[in-house]
Amino acid sequence: MKRYYVFLVSILLLALLIIWIGPQKMWEVIKTANPWLILLAVGVHLFVVWIRSLRWGYIINQPWEFKKNFIVKTIGLFAGNFTPMRSGGEVLNAVAGKKINGISLSEGLSAGLTERFFDGAIGAILLLICACLLPKVRLIAIMGGLASFGLLAVVYLINWREDTSIWIYNRVHFIVRFLPISEEVVENLYNKFTQGLRSMIEYTKTFSSFKNLTVVFVLTAASWLLECVRLYIVFAAFNVKINFVAIIIIFLLANIIGILSALPGGIGSIELSLTGLFVIFGVPSAVGGSIAMVDRLASFWVVSALGIIFASYYAKDILDEIKGYTIGLKSSKQD
Repeated sequence: MKRYYVFLVSILLLALLIIWIGPQKMWEVIKTANPWLILLAVGVHLFVVWIRSLRWGYIINQPWEFKKNFIVKTIGLFAGNFTPMRSGGEVLNAVAGKKINGISLSEGLSAGLTERFFDGAIGAILLLICACLLPKVRLIAIMGGLASFGLLAVVYLINWREDTSIWIYNRVHFIVRFLPISEEVVENLYNKFTQGLRSMIEYTKTFSSFKNLTVVFVLTAASWLLECVRLYIVFAAFNVKINFVAIIIIFLLANIIGILSALPGGIGSIELSLTGLFVIFGVPSAVGGSIAMVDRLASFWVVSALGIIFASYYAKDILDEIKGYTIGLKSSKQD
């Protein structure tokens, strides 16, 4: 039931943004946008998803499986878009990867966390560099960069350090023991998770050569910079000029706020934070709100629609995999 309340909060935030600007005023601004540049922004974002799917394929050693990788990555992005802090993306990525790429769940989770680590690293580096170039929001940018480094530390401890990863899970498992779940299921859950964590970290370590991590770093940097290019194109569609460094800071800060808000895909919180940051840089609120809504349509909602289509087609296979795992938890160790 809680998830419905969370979505309600997102809808209310979007409604507040529209009411604050005025629906009629926003529509009048949106009508002035260049549709061809909006389509170009959509194309750029789909190319970003392709780069992210190439990164996924490279990590799981299937870089040339373009179609499979694109489908798996789109399903994962769709799942992340509708779960708090995008936490469901890595899990569904791994499940879809097992059914479509033929990899193990541990390998898929390792790949997902490796992607999350480098996403945070690039975000933090870009924010700190841009903070030096643009004094206007230096303090906010530095705080955002430090928050990203904090997330990096957590992901590193889970994905690269077996002793710390098991320690973290043991703290969670202590709470699980008090839930209304049979002792047998709790024990099987512990065995599966600890074995899975060890397998995941083992794969991460075998992948973590300097060459491999450099390739992932470059692909991640390219994807984030292209996302900023997409937002820059949306600004151009509204005939608004803005410093590209400002675009980078605004985009990254809005995404951090979206994650920290714990709302599904940052719906509502990202649109509001984008608009507020645009206003700080001198963009009128009606134009800023319209740009925020159109940019999210060209990125978040387009990929979500594709994810729904792909997930629907593979739904039976994915649900069977999840069901099999659940049944595995309920079965005894002797089985």
